Amino acid sequence: MCFSTPGPGQWSTGLCHCCSDPPNCINTCFCPCITFGQIAEIVDRGSSSCAGCSILYFLLSFTGFPCLYSCFFRTKLRRQNRLHEEPCLDCLVHLCCECCALCQEYRELKNRGYVMGIGWEGNLHGQNRGVAMAPTVCPGMTR
Repeated sequence: MCFSTPGPGQWSTGLCHCCSDPPNCINTCFCPCITFGQIAEIVDRGSSSCAGCSILYFLLSFTGFPCLYSCFFRTKLRRQNRLHEEPCLDCLVHLCCECCALCQEYRELKNRGYVMGIGWEGNLHGQNRGVAMAPTVCPGMTR
């Protein structure tokens, strides 16, 4: 998959580009609470658990308004990454197109280098391992 580098403040993919990541699109359509939990844990930098946020989102889905909960995480994601509030207000995006909004946020974090399935701690340990490891030298290279 090839993405062009977005300009400052631009999302890496559009709101309606859900099919650019079919597994995430299908998962989000049938079980948005899982996608939301993964997003929330990364955006909250581990202070919220994926499971806890997923369960709360699921329970709120019985009220018909889990979008009110999820729009706050979109705002937090945007502010952390200095993204524009587009195509409209965060809560309107979630109210009108919840699955598309969650898919876009998931893709944004994924395109920024996060491995979504391993949570905040897994990503943190992965980054630390990358820093602590000695560089590899290809066989046959000399000075």
